[in-house]
Amino acid sequence: MLPPDREFVLMQLYRVYVIGQDGHFIRSIDLSCADDNAAIESAKQLIDGHDLELWQRDRRIARFDSKLE
Repeated sequence: MLPPDREFVLMQLYRVYVIGQDGHFIRSIDLSCADDNAAIESAKQLIDGHDLELWQRDRRIARFDSKLE
């Protein structure tokens, strides 16, 4: 049990898909984040010349175009 002054944050599971030039997923990266906003910020750090999509189960949260970053 946590002390009364400690806040408990349930982490949620997310997956970032790296998209190849042909439009197909080439790999995935698992993330554990507190919420969608935290997952979006974490995913932005992974942009490396490929487009990315951020998903939580069957819900697409964001798409990041590497050409715009």
